[in-house]
Amino acid sequence: MSHPRPPAQVQPFVDALGTDGAVTFLLAFGGAELYIPSDPKGASQLVDVMGLEAARALSAEAQRVIIPKRIPTAKPWIARVMFTRGLPKAEIARRLHASDVTVRRWLAGHGGEAAVVQDDPDQLRLF
Repeated sequence: MSHPRPPAQVQPFVDALGTDGAVTFLLAFGGAELYIPSDPKGASQLVDVMGLEAARALSAEAQRVIIPKRIPTAKPWIARVMFTRGLPKAEIARRLHASDVTVRRWLAGHGGEAAVVQDDPDQLRLF
């Protein structure tokens, strides 16, 4: 299955964890600062959520590229990933704590429904 291309700030997480792992990671840690140790052991929330192997992969990626301290939320990208997996827009909205209107806007132009209403023949054109 093909997934939408991740934005640049998310690419290191996808490289280290794969698409599924990156989505899990972003949902768990996005929006806040997170310390990624150079040698994860086992007594951390990162290891608790992602597992030791994924924490080590993320640590290796952090040594290769600059990973921001504040983890991005990347909700528009996550919405597109969930949509390509067949989740309904309402379910995506619930999982991302966003409105269905916002989810439709995120998906517009990415295989989701259009964000603008179709032309009404009775409506004058603005431009």
